Amino acid sequence: MAADDILLDTEDRMDKALQHLKQQLSGIRTGRANPGLVDSLKVEVYGSQTPMKQLASVGAPEPQQIVIRPYDQSTIKDIERAIINSGLGFAPQNDGRVIRLNVPPLTTDTRKKLVARIKELTEEAKVSIRNVRRDGNKAAEQGEKDGELTEDARDKLKDEVQELTKKYEGLAADLAKKREDEVMEG
Repeated sequence: MAADDILLDTEDRMDKALQHLKQQLSGIRTGRANPGLVDSLKVEVYGSQTPMKQLASVGAPEPQQIVIRPYDQSTIKDIERAIINSGLGFAPQNDGRVIRLNVPPLTTDTRKKLVARIKELTEEAKVSIRNVRRDGNKAAEQGEKDGELTEDARDKLKDEVQELTKKYEGLAADLAKKREDEVMEG
């Protein structure tokens, strides 16, 4: 594989790890109501697990409330059941048309647990990024063995892979810091 291809593949995979972290962090609640808390929740409907955002519009009209409007009223009980079973600790209020979730303010203890979870998720993302770096370096080594890369080209490629690793680990840390601040300010 050519050096550019290895680099592109490495960056693409690191970006995917970062996007995954971003999605996971959006599900961590802050003191404010956030549709991201429930829109990726899986709901058992029509015999399959379906993400909430495909079944309903989810909004936060007030800082302490999430409103879920099912596209199909027959799914409202399934959505309510998924929220109760999610372990998020919400008590859904169903009026037959919409489901309202009151988001209670976070306690200091809960905030600390959420920050610990953010750190866990960030560390997992960094490990993924480092695994991608390892794969990129292996591809560089293989490229040299196969005669596609010179020794200098291999070393330059490894340096570029390391730069990408630093960049993406930094971006992951920035995302985590921003989310921690949101959780702690509540």
